[in-house]
Amino acid sequence: MATLLKKVWESVANRASSSTGSALTRPRLTVESSLGDFDGIPMDVLMQIVKLLGPKEAARLSVVCKSWKLFVSDNRLWIYFLHQQLEPWDSIFFSETNLRKGCPVSLYWNGRAFSSHVSELSFKQIYSQRAQVTGSIIIDGGSGYCKFGWSKYPRPSGRSATFLEFGNIESPMYSRLRHFFATIYSRMQVKTYTQPVVISLPICHYDDTESAKASRRQLKDAIYSALFDMNVPAVCAINQATLALYAARRISGISINIGFQVTSIVPILHGKVMRKVGVEVIGLGALKLTGFLRESLQQNGINCESLYTVRTLKENLCYVAADYEAELSKDTRASLEVPGEGWFSLSEERFKTGEILFKPRLAGVRTMSLHEAVALCMDHCHAAELTGDDSWYKTIVLSGGSACLPGLAGRLEKELHGLLPQPMCNGIRVIPPPYGVDTAWFGAKLISTLSTFPDPWCVTKKQFRRKSRLSLMW
Repeated sequence: MATLLKKVWESVANRASSSTGSALTRPRLTVESSLGDFDGIPMDVLMQIVKLLGPKEAARLSVVCKSWKLFVSDNRLWIYFLHQQLEPWDSIFFSETNLRKGCPVSLYWNGRAFSSHVSELSFKQIYSQRAQVTGSIIIDGGSGYCKFGWSKYPRPSGRSATFLEFGNIESPMYSRLRHFFATIYSRMQVKTYTQPVVISLPICHYDDTESAKASRRQLKDAIYSALFDMNVPAVCAINQATLALYAARRISGISINIGFQVTSIVPILHGKVMRKVGVEVIGLGALKLTGFLRESLQQNGINCESLYTVRTLKENLCYVAADYEAELSKDTRASLEVPGEGWFSLSEERFKTGEILFKPRLAGVRTMSLHEAVALCMDHCHAAELTGDDSWYKTIVLSGGSACLPGLAGRLEKELHGLLPQPMCNGIRVIPPPYGVDTAWFGAKLISTLSTFPDPWCVTKKQFRRKSRLSLMW
């Protein structure tokens, strides 16, 4: 290692001597004890040398002497090494500063934050701990489709239609869940006892009544029972709304999920769903949008063999118009070839499909529009006065496949500005799905790659059997 340092320094010195020589006037490293032959090297150059060595050799330097230990513990060095990871640095920084001790709500009491200040974090320790995390299995379930894979991978490794794989709908919940999880593990070809699992579920039983709470407890117990009976070592179960917010690197805001059957508008403060404030639900989902497009195509003499074809057309050709009336006068024709089905040409259907989110009656649906439901949720958040600062609910994060329609975020923001009073409009920001259809999956990935995973987030079989009073995300 000393030889390598010497060679690197000679290379740096040669480059410096051929330049203006300004490097000789740079600040020197001053520490109480000596760095040996490296005392005369400017600190910025020395930092570059250690970066070239890499994290393993840098860590070994910390045992040489107190001076090296002080130097290589510099957060800037390990932030540099973390920048070289596959994970985006902003995601690592968000998760390690907000989620490493568990659910953010557990770090707040009477409105005061108790999370560690960034300057108190040791990124050297964080780097070391993240390298030792074995990862987990992530199952992002839903009423329509499921994404699953390993947290160490950059994206889900498989997808399946939940409504086809869930088993007999008339069978008990435990049996259906057991069948569903067994199918996923079989497809992944992995033993259940090898890794923890992070389960992402659509938010359900929306209100704060006793019957809704009982239903959530029943679902929670069924999930844990099914997985622990399959010998899964630890389970973390979080709703999709919260995970979508984490994927956008937020712990507070309004999470909108356009699901398979319905669209939910969920206020979340410090990682906790504010059911007492009110979760809004509208009876429009991806299935309704796909069905409306299919009917529109049939009216124009275009017949599709399957809903999969219609869904492909929706995902590749449809968008949301910024101004619906103005769009009607434009030529919006576009074509797409669907393998095995041939070419399809769409015109007004391209933007009329997404328009039913703002004008549900176009599809014959009697329900609130998307912007009306979001405005109502924001009004409830404002009236609740949960914090001294009302900016927490002005960040709105979209998730779900149909939320990926181009133009949706901008149109929703525009409609909210036209519907809400001016003081509530200031600062509103609508964020498109940060990771597309896999947004909730990536939110789960943030948790399962934490330096402290799995302890603060997961429940073990022993804890579950003891019915410990844990702060779970339900």
